[in-house]
Amino acid sequence: MTRHVLVLGGARSGKTAFAEQLAIRSGKSPAYLATAEALDAEMRDRVASHQASRAGRFATLEEPLALSEALRAAAHQHDVILVDCLTLWITNLLMANEDVSLAVTALGNTLAELRNSKVMLVSNEVGLGIVPDNAMARTFRDLAGAAHQQLAEICDDAYFIVAGLPLTLKGEAPVQPTPWMHKT
Repeated sequence: MTRHVLVLGGARSGKTAFAEQLAIRSGKSPAYLATAEALDAEMRDRVASHQASRAGRFATLEEPLALSEALRAAAHQHDVILVDCLTLWITNLLMANEDVSLAVTALGNTLAELRNSKVMLVSNEVGLGIVPDNAMARTFRDLAGAAHQQLAEICDDAYFIVAGLPLTLKGEAPVQPTPWMHKT
C-alpha cells in the first residue's frame, strides 16, 4: 500500500527540501505539482529559482485550482507526486471564490482513490502566530488549519519541519541524516 505524506512547517523552514528528498527516495518517476501562480516579478523569480533547483529530478506540473483532477492525471505517469503547496492552493481557491472546504474534501477523496501513487502534500503551518487583524486573514488561517487536520487524518505519515529538522507527527520516521538539511 502506498503511504501518503503531509509535510507542514513555517516559511523557509526546509519543508519543501525535506519533501523533495523523500519524493526522490520514494519513487522512480517523481512529479512536482506546483500550485503557485507567478503574478508579479518577485513570484516569477521564486518560481524560476525553484524550477532550476529541481531541474532533471522531477517532471514539473502546474495547477493552481483543480488539484484533485491534476493528481488523478499525474498518477497515470508518476509513482510519486509532490504537491507544493496547499496554502497557495487554498489562497487560489479563496481568490476564485471557490468552496475551500468542498475542495479539501474532494482532495481527501482523491487521496483515498490514489493508492498506486504516493502523494506528498507540503503546506505552511499558519496557526502558530498571532491572531490575524483582518477577517480575510482569519478566514484563511481557519481554512488552512481545518484542511491540515482533515488531511493529516487521511495521510499515513505527517511531519513538522522546524529549522530544517523533521519532527514525526504520525507514521514512519524519516531516515537520518539527510542532505537537504544543508540547503538554504
